[in-house]
Amino acid sequence: MENSSPPQTRSRLVRRLGLFDAMMIVMGGIIGSGIFINPYVVARQVNTPFLILGVWALGGLIALAAAFIWAELAALRPEVGGQYAYLREAFHPSVAFLYGWALLLVIQTGGMAAVAVTFAKYFLQLTGLALGEWMVATLALATLTLINCLGVRAGSTVQSFLMVLKILAILALILCGLLLAGPYPDETVNPTPPVSLNLLSTIGAAMVPVLFAYGGWQTASFVAGEIREPKKNLPRGLIIGVTGVVILYLAVNVVCLRVLGTLGLSATTTPASDIMRLALGDTGARAIAAGIAISTLGFLSQGMLTAPRVYFAMAEDGLFFKSVGWLHPETRVPIVAIAIQGLFAIIIALSGRYEQILNYVVSVDFIFFGLTASCIFVFRRRKENRDAAEWNATTRVPGHPVTTGLFVVICWLVVINTVYKYPENTLIGLAILCAGIPAYFFWRVRKMA
Repeated sequence: MENSSPPQTRSRLVRRLGLFDAMMIVMGGIIGSGIFINPYVVARQVNTPFLILGVWALGGLIALAAAFIWAELAALRPEVGGQYAYLREAFHPSVAFLYGWALLLVIQTGGMAAVAVTFAKYFLQLTGLALGEWMVATLALATLTLINCLGVRAGSTVQSFLMVLKILAILALILCGLLLAGPYPDETVNPTPPVSLNLLSTIGAAMVPVLFAYGGWQTASFVAGEIREPKKNLPRGLIIGVTGVVILYLAVNVVCLRVLGTLGLSATTTPASDIMRLALGDTGARAIAAGIAISTLGFLSQGMLTAPRVYFAMAEDGLFFKSVGWLHPETRVPIVAIAIQGLFAIIIALSGRYEQILNYVVSVDFIFFGLTASCIFVFRRRKENRDAAEWNATTRVPGHPVTTGLFVVICWLVVINTVYKYPENTLIGLAILCAGIPAYFFWRVRKMA
C-alpha cells in the first residue's frame, strides 16, 4: 500500500508546468460564473450584511482548510491523477476507480456541459449571431479539446491567459463598484437574529451555493505528474490560489452590499450586471457579460486540461482502455483521454440533460471529498514507515486532526442534506456510482487475463 504509482507513469509525462501555472490552474478550477451570480442566492437566505459576509468568510475558511489538506496529500503523493492516486493508495484501487468513473460520467462532464451552454448564452447575447446554443457549446468544447491535445504547455498557456482575464474582470467589477457606482441609499438593516436551530438551518442552506462557488481546488492535483517540483509547487499553488480566490470573493460581496444594499441584492438575479450598469451604463453591463463569458470559457479550459489525467492514470493501472494511456510521441499528452473527456461533455451538452445531471452531482462529489480528506488519517498512521525527515519536510494541515475532521463532517452533512432535499436525484447519482462496481471487476478480470 505504500508503493507509489508505476514508474512509467511518472517518467512518461513531461514536467513543463511551474508555480504560476499551478496557481492559475487552482484559481481557474474554482472561479467560473458563480461569483458573478451567487451573491443574490445567499442574500435571499441570510438577509443581513453580517451574515452574508460571514457565510462567504466561513466558506473561504472551509476552502482554505481543504487547500491545506490537498496540499499535504500532494506533498506526500505527487503522482499522476491526484485525488485518484490518493484514494488508490489510502484505501483500495476500487475506490479510486469509482471516483474516476463518477468523474467521467457525472461530475466533470456534467459540469462542463452546463458551463459550455452558459458560455454559449452569453456569447450569443454579445455577438447577436444567429446560431444555436448547442452549436456554440460544441465548438467551444471541441476547440479546447484540440488545444489541449497540442501539449500541456499549450493547454496551460491558454488556461493561464483566460485566468488572468477572469481576475481582471473581477477586479474591474470591484473597482467600478467602489469608485464609480454610488452607495446604496440608507436602508433599515435587519438585526442579526439570535442563535437558534432555525438560524443554523438557514445558514446551512446559504452555505450550499457558497461551497459550490469555492469548489474546484482539487482538480489541480490531477496534473501533478506534469508540474515541476510537485512536492513544493503544487502545495504552494493550492494555498496561494485558494487564498487569492477567497480575497476576491469577499471583495465582490462587499461591493454588492455597498452598491445594491441587502434588499437590492436579494431582489436581483444579475448582481454583477446591475453594478456595472450603475457604474458605466449599458456599456458596463456588456463588459461584465463579456467577463462572465471569458470566465466560463476559462473554467472549461481548466477542466479539459486537468480531468483527462485521471483517466490516463486509470489506464496506467489497467482499469480502463489501454489506448487511454497512450501519449502522443511529440506532445507527450494523453490525447485519447482528452478526446474522451471532450466527447462526453459534448454529448451531454447536446442531450440537454446536463441540468438534471448537475442536480445529483453534489452528493457524489462530496462523498469523494470526504473520503479524500480522510486519506490524511490513513497516511499519517503509516508515517512510521516513512523517513522522518521527508515527512517533516512536507506541507502539514494546521490544526489536524480537528480541522481535517471538521472538513470531513461538513462533507458528510452536505451529502445528507442533498439526500434529504433531493432524494430522487441523489438515488440516480448513487445508482450511477454503484454501476461502477461491476465495471471495476470487469477491468480487474481483464487485467488479470
